[in-house]
Amino acid sequence: MNGTMAAGRQFRPARRRRVAAWLRPIPYILPSIAAIVLIFAYPLVRLVRESTQQSYAGVTKDVGLTNYQFVLTDSDFITAVTHNLLLLLCVPILILLSVLFAVILNEAARGRRIYSTVLFLPYVLSVPVISVLFNYLLQLNGGVNSILRALGLGAIAQDWLGSESWALPSLMAVIVWKELGFGIMLFFARIISLPNELWEAGRVDGAGWWRLHWHITLPQLRGIIEFYAVVESITMLSWVFAYVYVISSGTGGPGTSTLVTELYIYKSAFGYGTNNLNIASAASAILFVGTVVLMFINFRVRRVDLHA
Repeated sequence: MNGTMAAGRQFRPARRRRVAAWLRPIPYILPSIAAIVLIFAYPLVRLVRESTQQSYAGVTKDVGLTNYQFVLTDSDFITAVTHNLLLLLCVPILILLSVLFAVILNEAARGRRIYSTVLFLPYVLSVPVISVLFNYLLQLNGGVNSILRALGLGAIAQDWLGSESWALPSLMAVIVWKELGFGIMLFFARIISLPNELWEAGRVDGAGWWRLHWHITLPQLRGIIEFYAVVESITMLSWVFAYVYVISSGTGGPGTSTLVTELYIYKSAFGYGTNNLNIASAASAILFVGTVVLMFINFRVRRVDLHA
């Protein structure tokens, strides 16, 4: 009996110490928690609230999921989501090109600094500047077609941004050109941090260039590739508004060929009058949920891979 009571008395101070250790950091993180709630949580709650309302002549009433039903059945929204999903095709292209250029950059004997600067430069330029530049280059009589005609390839010249068939692929090419530098620098930084003995051992074993990088370099880049894939996937879903707005002059055209969810939200909120702010809120909530789900899937897959 006395032994049990003594053990209980010893347990209680240990439990108090654990609780005290858990509570000790809270005063230090409270300002950060308050900032997060103020900056992110409140607007999110307000967004969800407005997405379930409709306003007419200054009168606001709750309509439940009516706005969501409208958005999910709107042909323009379905088209915009389809375009965002097609933009996800840029992600494997970016990964492939980034790894390839990073490997070549690492093997460059001379001029590495110049090459890395040139490759990274597009990423540091602002999106509006790049969009205006390519808006000029990809016109029917723009720089790209002028070069093609000078080379005798005028037959393949297109109105790259004025054609419904070519507008979205042209936009994808611009995005790849802009985002490529970030991936190259990520992979290049990882490669130069690896010991040279890894590749030397592979060469001693008779591995060629392809097998060397397939069996040695790529496995070492796996974590960076997964991180880059998540970042670029989020970009393709919810960070392409500036490209589309400048290139299409805010229309998402020609027709709806470059319409994306962000531009759909913008046009709903500000393009047709204030009565559609609630529709824009519903579309924003759907976009937010879709982005979070994609992030969860990516991180879940990565967690499974790490434990495999």
